[in-house]
Amino acid sequence: MDIIKVKDKEFSKFIYSDTILDAVSKVADQINQDYADKNPLFLVVLNGAFMFASDLMKKINIECEISFVKLSSYSGTNSTETVKNLIGINEELKNRSVILVEDIVDTGITIEHMIEELKKFEPLDVKIATLLLKPEKYNKAHKIDYVAIEIPNDFIVGYGLDYDGFARNLPDIYKIV
Repeated sequence: MDIIKVKDKEFSKFIYSDTILDAVSKVADQINQDYADKNPLFLVVLNGAFMFASDLMKKINIECEISFVKLSSYSGTNSTETVKNLIGINEELKNRSVILVEDIVDTGITIEHMIEELKKFEPLDVKIATLLLKPEKYNKAHKIDYVAIEIPNDFIVGYGLDYDGFARNLPDIYKIV
């Protein structure tokens, strides 16, 4: 389906699943190379990044661990400009390489919040891996280290991303019409 309806909005197919999987493989290849002799902790931001993390981890062939945090900064189609911690960090991060796995980076509010929280745990370093980046929206200083796909400033759903909890299960990514 090229046009779908989610709740009260229409969305058109924007990025096909095979394109997504190719981009995820490229990110995994780079991480495998960069962390060949290390044991990073992948810290996945739920709920949106679960599909990206799942496909990414299938391609990671280095020694590593994975854990999850849950944050929220959206209401409907708009950012609330406030980040809420919903599930915390339980692993030992001191002197550990951490790769923060995000579904999408737009304004960078969530990233900025997470990095400030992570600093309290004294990690060796923190890198960011994101499925999607909106470069025209991102206005924070922290470098986004691994970007699968850059997109314009459209509201999107699918492949883990949602509109009020709906459409996360779609294998493709759709943008609002």
